[in-house]
Amino acid sequence: MIVLDQNIPTDERRKLERWGIHTRKIGVDIGWAWMDDVGQVLPLLHSLRQPTFFTLDLGFYHRRFCHERYCLVVLDVADTQVAEFVRKFLRHPLFRTKAKRMGKVVLVTSEGVRWWTKKAAKEGRDRWR
Repeated sequence: MIVLDQNIPTDERRKLERWGIHTRKIGVDIGWAWMDDVGQVLPLLHSLRQPTFFTLDLGFYHRRFCHERYCLVVLDVADTQVAEFVRKFLRHPLFRTKAKRMGKVVLVTSEGVRWWTKKAAKEGRDRWR
C-alpha cells in the first residue's frame, strides 16, 4: 500500500494514479486532516498492512523511526517533482518490492537515495542509475 502524506500536492497524486500507481492519502482516504506528524502518523502506519509512506517532511528522516512493518520515504525534491521521484524510487532495484522496502527510512533526493535500517551501523547510499 502506497500512502501519501497530506503535504503531497494533489496534482502529483493524480500523475501517480494516471501512471497506475494506486495511492491512499492521509486526510482524504485514511486518517484525518492535519494529523500530528510523527505522533499520529506512525501509529496509523502500524495499523496498515506493510505501507510505504511518502512525505515531504524532512523530520521523518531519522533512524529511530525504522520499523519492520512499514517503510518511510522522505522526498527532498521540488513539489512538482514528487510523482517523478516516487515512481523512480518504486522502480529502483533496491526498493522495487515491499519485502525490500520494509524496515527502512529512506531519503530521496535528485542525486540518489540514502537510507537507514534499524541494525545498520551506517547509512546506506546509492545514486540514480
